Amino acid sequence: MRLLIAALLTTASILSPLASFAQSADVQATIKAVDVKKLSITLDDGKVYKVPEEFNFEGLTSGVKVVVFFTVVDGQRVIDDLEIVK
Repeated sequence: MRLLIAALLTTASILSPLASFAQSADVQATIKAVDVKKLSITLDDGKVYKVPEEFNFEGLTSGVKVVVFFTVVDGQRVIDDLEIVK
């Protein structure tokens, strides 16, 4: 039994760094461009952020200041949440 537990703990410790590849972050910036067809938003930092299909683009136009909460997945920034800064 001890050998089984030791093997499980060793496996878990080896695989735990793999979970850190998808990390969340946030950025405050101004919208530079909105592309509804490509489901993306470009901020004034020059980076493109992808949005989910059900994303509501209402009120998002060039010049609007936002805080974007995103996760990097396969090298692409995917928006988890977005707040308009007033």
